[in-house]
Amino acid sequence: MTSVGSSLVEVAAQLLQRDEREAVLGDLVEAGESAWQALLDVLSLVLLRRAILWKSWRPWLAAFGLTVPGSFLLMGTSVSVSQMFLQMSGHNILNGDRLKTFHGLVYLLCEVFLLLACSWAGGFVTALVSRRTLWVSAALCGLACLFCLASFRIESLSRISLLLFLVPAILGVRRGLGITRIKLISAIILALAITILMVPILRGGRSRALSWTLVWPAWAPVGYRTFSCQGGALAIPS
Repeated sequence: MTSVGSSLVEVAAQLLQRDEREAVLGDLVEAGESAWQALLDVLSLVLLRRAILWKSWRPWLAAFGLTVPGSFLLMGTSVSVSQMFLQMSGHNILNGDRLKTFHGLVYLLCEVFLLLACSWAGGFVTALVSRRTLWVSAALCGLACLFCLASFRIESLSRISLLLFLVPAILGVRRGLGITRIKLISAIILALAITILMVPILRGGRSRALSWTLVWPAWAPVGYRTFSCQGGALAIPS
């Protein structure tokens, strides 16, 4: 192989697991194939490994059961929080109805909590359920964001208001990638808080029924059938 061709093969081989990568590169050297043939072989193997992952239900659930609907719903919640914050910041408490202002503030705080908690839980479960196809979920989320940014037409708000959910979602993903155990009591408390606060916000709105998509990720660590309780903590298989 030429130096350039060899470099390309090594870069492509980084997409394989470490043990498999070393074995594949060793076999290619022994076979004496050309750089382009070796590159084609490595890329074919990478695509095969990626395709095999989608035989499981996990990538489908993470990508199309959570990421796609969740991204649109969380962007809507981000805009709702931004609009309510503008309304509250422009309201004169001394001249207005204090009780109404208090209720509005409580409602705003509930929506802020739901935005942060649902975003974090969604990112956490996405990373936990399907780590090896996380890049697909990230790409789908990015496409959803670009679509909404392009069609955003609210003059009083910046387009950035659509993306308030991203930071807590990213933090949730990082936590999901780095954790192997989660306390059962913590998972239950978070799930109950999200569910209880979601009820009055969505009460009476049949068109908002889809928003319950934001609730199930909070309960996923609690009811995940393959979890096993050990010493008060919830063991999660990688």
